[in-house]
Amino acid sequence: MTKPLYVIAAICLWLFSACQSADYKYEAVYRNLPFDMPRVEAPRFPDRTVNLAEFNAVGNGETLCTSAFADAINTLSEQGGGHLVVPAGVWLTGPIVLKSNIDLHLEKGAVILFSPDVDLYPLVETVFEGLDTRRCQSPISAMNAENIAITGYGVLDGSGDSWRPVKRNKMTDGQWKSLLKSGGVVDESGKVWYPNEGALKASILTGSKEKREISDSEWEGMKRWLRPVLLSIVKSKRVLLEGVTFRNSPSWCLHPLSCEDLTLNGVKVFNPWYSQNGDALDVESCKNVVVTNSLFDAGDDAICIKSGKDADGRRRGEPCENVLVKNNTVLHGHGGFVVGSEMSGGVRNVYVADCTFIGTDVGLRFKSTRGRGGVVENVYVDNINMINLSLIRISEPTRPEPISYA
Repeated sequence: MTKPLYVIAAICLWLFSACQSADYKYEAVYRNLPFDMPRVEAPRFPDRTVNLAEFNAVGNGETLCTSAFADAINTLSEQGGGHLVVPAGVWLTGPIVLKSNIDLHLEKGAVILFSPDVDLYPLVETVFEGLDTRRCQSPISAMNAENIAITGYGVLDGSGDSWRPVKRNKMTDGQWKSLLKSGGVVDESGKVWYPNEGALKASILTGSKEKREISDSEWEGMKRWLRPVLLSIVKSKRVLLEGVTFRNSPSWCLHPLSCEDLTLNGVKVFNPWYSQNGDALDVESCKNVVVTNSLFDAGDDAICIKSGKDADGRRRGEPCENVLVKNNTVLHGHGGFVVGSEMSGGVRNVYVADCTFIGTDVGLRFKSTRGRGGVVENVYVDNINMINLSLIRISEPTRPEPISYA
């Protein structure tokens, strides 16, 4: 190749790279990044659309649409994937399982309301609080999938109030009286409400110093205690959550585990401030993650980075790495941005910037316990605005520049 051709080839390569950067939606997040990190890949979907209403679904909030969701997802999957549109309405359903190449798109006015009927949620092998365990199947889940998304403008409601125990000191007198009238049982102290006798029994058994084997039939009767996370996405690649609202989860709200190329943009998460284990987002053992322009209001930690607990976490040995958290707002929450306490697989390469924490208990929270193992390294925090927090250290405030992805 002659010298002029070398020059032309170099110019073409430079122009191609420049165009790629210009077209990349999240390029602004990578500016002045203190460590090297590949661009997170977004999912791509075939130009194919089906509407949930085409599968005999009725959006009246009373008719169960579990089969309609499954039929629509299976139909799209058999055709190679595409967009499943959920129109305006209240769509009552049991668990939804996403498959590869599916975008679940909620139009304005669409509410996916997950049924409080515990019989719809079988016990499954899963991971919770960093340990291998059994819990009820999550209302919405995916396993070993690629190119999946939940997008749009609607709401996914986990009916969490029917699952969670509630402490008396976290409610007003009026709220507590209303809760008691709804049913359920109260423990001997009169300080904790449980949704049914089975949940109370499970609490007593798991808290007892005298450990014993619990039979499958006993666990079936205590399923309310084994409350699931609202969204569980495991061992999946190219995952997008954008625009939608998640609320009222039985336990943690969003739990991506062992995923790669994960994007959350413009998402809202609301769990009641009194909700036990009501974390908003727990990113566990994931690689290449972007969390931007989102709002979190939680009953526990808000934006949390994890990588497994004790022996189970060390055996998995998957760090949570390459995580960008930028331009997010946290309201209620035990911590605005949190690492741990389950971090036995390690955490590295995390950049948190231009976030605002208003009324959270703690702004930045790093927690573990002796002997847990794991190394936390390369965590950078910049330009955080914290207002009305219980424990904060304030430096001279600066005004963050808004991020534009246009």
